[in-house]
Amino acid sequence: MASSSSSHPRNNKYDVFLSFKGEDTRDNFTSHLYSALSQKGIETFIDNDLKRGDEISQSLVDAIEASSISIIIFSESYASSSWCLDELLRILECKTNYGQIVIPVFYRVDPSHVRKQSGNFGDSFSKLEEQFPDRMQTWRIALTEAANLSGFDSHVVRPESHLIEEIANEVLERVDDTFQSESKDLVGVESRIKEIEALLGTGSTDVYKLGIWGIGGIGQTTIAAAIFNKISRHFEGSYFAHNVRDADQTGRLPHLRQELLSALLGGENVKNIPNTGLNFQSKRLSRRKVLIVFDDVNHLRQIEFLIEHLDWFASGSRIIITTRDKQVLSSCWVNQIYQVKELGGVDALKLFSRFAFGRDHLEASYVEPTKEIVKYAQGVPLVLKVLGSFLFKRRKEEWESAIRKLENVPHIEIQAAIKISFDGLDDHEQNIFLDIACFLKEERRDQVLSFLDACGFFAEIGLRVLIDKSLITISHSNTITMHDLLQDMGREIIRKESIHYPGQRSRLWYHKDIYEVLTKNMVSNNRFSILSFSCQI
Repeated sequence: MASSSSSHPRNNKYDVFLSFKGEDTRDNFTSHLYSALSQKGIETFIDNDLKRGDEISQSLVDAIEASSISIIIFSESYASSSWCLDELLRILECKTNYGQIVIPVFYRVDPSHVRKQSGNFGDSFSKLEEQFPDRMQTWRIALTEAANLSGFDSHVVRPESHLIEEIANEVLERVDDTFQSESKDLVGVESRIKEIEALLGTGSTDVYKLGIWGIGGIGQTTIAAAIFNKISRHFEGSYFAHNVRDADQTGRLPHLRQELLSALLGGENVKNIPNTGLNFQSKRLSRRKVLIVFDDVNHLRQIEFLIEHLDWFASGSRIIITTRDKQVLSSCWVNQIYQVKELGGVDALKLFSRFAFGRDHLEASYVEPTKEIVKYAQGVPLVLKVLGSFLFKRRKEEWESAIRKLENVPHIEIQAAIKISFDGLDDHEQNIFLDIACFLKEERRDQVLSFLDACGFFAEIGLRVLIDKSLITISHSNTITMHDLLQDMGREIIRKESIHYPGQRSRLWYHKDIYEVLTKNMVSNNRFSILSFSCQI
């Protein structure tokens, strides 16, 4: 999960921002550099609008701030442009405030002339004195600072094609380093990225398909996005298909497919085509080495609609599918399944503290309630994030009240997120889940099968479906186990059947409710069952 704050003012939209003076690149040096960066999958902002006024626009300021790296192409007349010099000031501000990487390129100009504002470079700069006398000193300091940075000199690295390749390689290395730094801001994710990278780099020359599977809120999407951001630049085409399940439910799959094909075919405009029309694109797709992430898939037909065949692509392509349902991955014939586990205690505490206190460690006066919250969350990142945000800047007494409430009523946002898997079950499977949540957790598998079969619930296949959807597990001692959060969700579903009248619910497990219903003859539900393996009336 990401931190609540970042070293950058917003998520980086661009890898690189190019600062240059247009008329000094008539030989297309800048455009060739832009192409070289793009071919390596480096997202680059270039401002081709040369009709510039006295002040840079807010959109350009936003682009600078939204970039990880700025490349400043110093040419002889770069400093004759107040626009370029103001860009330079903004770039150096981002370097100071956000740690942005700045790479100067001295294009047919001596670095010392930039550093000292001398020679032809200095002559061009001095022409601004009359118009901007109050800004000259600030610009001088900025030019000297930038020229002292490590960069590239076109007089040293020749020919220019070699210079461009060296710059592009340097940027690629820096971008990868930047990702490594940013990934450390994702609590508990860095080690998982390394594990998944090892799986994706199996040496297979075929299309390799990896499934990422786990309970809702465990972080499959976060991990897949981190992997995608890190390795996508190494492919000829890449696309992250967000929220496939939701797109299917809202009728947006055709739009998602159009975006997918456009991205994989080099950004060209692809008309919305019927599914049979995909065959027309198959030969073109088979020549491209691609990376695709299908996020939150819950049925094979969604993949078939979006791309039809996962093996269409060129050797070395990689497909990642995230899901809550293991059976989906089996249906897609993935090469391997990576199960996402809960965060460990240290990482769970760190993530919660970021959202609850705005830093990596907790406050001394909140030690005990923090321990209770982290224990309740059981390492599920979504729960840690939601509860941390909910309790942020609240008084200790309010924390304690919230904890008591959680013992009876799950947080609505958490319940909505994990209930998606329950809603995807049929009525027999839902009944099996609810019986386990209310009565059968920690019971032996054979006893559970016997009871559920007696209820007519086709228990063998029903249990397998619940296991595949991460709703239950079978322990080494052959007992049925369920995450406490899922048990709380199941019992909350039953409670909401009749909030004020327990006798109208389908199940009772709490001894006070059972006693009240039996002593007051309050039973009114036709499918009422009272089972208790542990409580005493």
